[in-house]
Amino acid sequence: MNYCRLWAAALSTSVLASGAFAADLPGKGVTVQPIQSTISEETFQTLLVNKALEKLGYDVQETREVDYNVAYTSLAAGDATFTAVNWAPLHDDMYRAAGGDKVFYREGAYVTGAAQGYLIDRKTAEQYHITNVEQMKDPKIARLFDANGNGKADMTGCTPGWGCEAALNAQLEAYGLNATVDNNQGNYAAMIADTITRYKEGKPIFYYTWTPYWVSDVLVPGRDVVWLQVPFSVVPGEKNGTTELPNGKNYGFKVNTMHIVANRAWAEKNPAAAKLFAIMKLPLKDINAQNSAMHAGKNSEAEIEQQTDGWIAAHQALFDGWVKEAAAAAG
Repeated sequence: MNYCRLWAAALSTSVLASGAFAADLPGKGVTVQPIQSTISEETFQTLLVNKALEKLGYDVQETREVDYNVAYTSLAAGDATFTAVNWAPLHDDMYRAAGGDKVFYREGAYVTGAAQGYLIDRKTAEQYHITNVEQMKDPKIARLFDANGNGKADMTGCTPGWGCEAALNAQLEAYGLNATVDNNQGNYAAMIADTITRYKEGKPIFYYTWTPYWVSDVLVPGRDVVWLQVPFSVVPGEKNGTTELPNGKNYGFKVNTMHIVANRAWAEKNPAAAKLFAIMKLPLKDINAQNSAMHAGKNSEAEIEQQTDGWIAAHQALFDGWVKEAAAAAG
C-alpha cells in the first residue's frame, strides 16, 4: 500500500483539515510529552497518537526515547505524559513497580494479538522432528544450532531491560536448558541481522522474536521458520501463571495486548485525551507492514512520518471519528 500517495490524495477531503474541530479545541495550551522505547519500530504507533492529539489542539513535544523501565518511572513522576507501547502482561512487573493503576491511566486496547516466543528454521525442524524447545536438552540437537563452536545451541535472545529477557532466563532455567543453550543477549537488531544472515547461508537458526515486528515478514512462520512449544508454563511473578492456549498448545508466552498508558493525574485533567487513549485501535498487520517498509530502507524520520500520514489518509473517517469522539468527551 502506497501510504504517501493515499495521504496526498486525501488531504483535500480531510474533515479535520477543513477545520471541523478548529473551534474550542480541548487541548489548547496544554503540553504533551510522549515517551517510547528505543525501538524505532515503535515510532509509528506513538506518532499516530501524537497526530491525533495535535488535532485536538494539544502542544505535542518531540517524543523522548528511553528504556522501558525509565518510561514508567517518568510517567509516574509526571515527567512524561503517555506511552503508546505498554505491553501487557510482558511489562506488568514494571507497571506495578512504578505505581500501577494508582498513578497510571490505562483504558482500552490499542493493539491486540501480539505474539512472542521461540522459533527455529523449518528445514532443521522437519529434518530432526523438533517441535518443543525442551528437545534442546539433547546435546546432539543443541549442537545443530552452535554458531561459535562451544557445543551449545546459540539462541538469539533479546535486549536486557525489555522485559522479555526475564522470561527467557526463567524459562531456560526451569526447562533445564542452561547446560546446552546459550541465551545471547545484547543489541537485538544486530543479533537478529546475524541470525538472518546465517539462515540465508543455509545454517540452522534458533531465536526469540515477537509480533508486531518486521522479522516475521522476513522469516515467515510456517514458510521459513516454525514456532516451538514449551513443556510447561513459566511466568515470572505468577506462581500458577499459564501460557497455554485454548487449543492446548503452549508457546511459552501469553498473547500480549499493547495499551496507551498515561499519567493518571494528567489524564483526569484532560478528558479529551483520556478518551482518545481509550478508543484508538491499530491493527497488528498494519504495524507489521510499516515495520517492513522501515526494514526495506524507508526508515528516516521523514519517511516514518509520511507512512503515518499515509495510514491516516487511508483510514481518514476512522481517524476523524476518534478525534470527534474525544473532543466530545471534553464537554
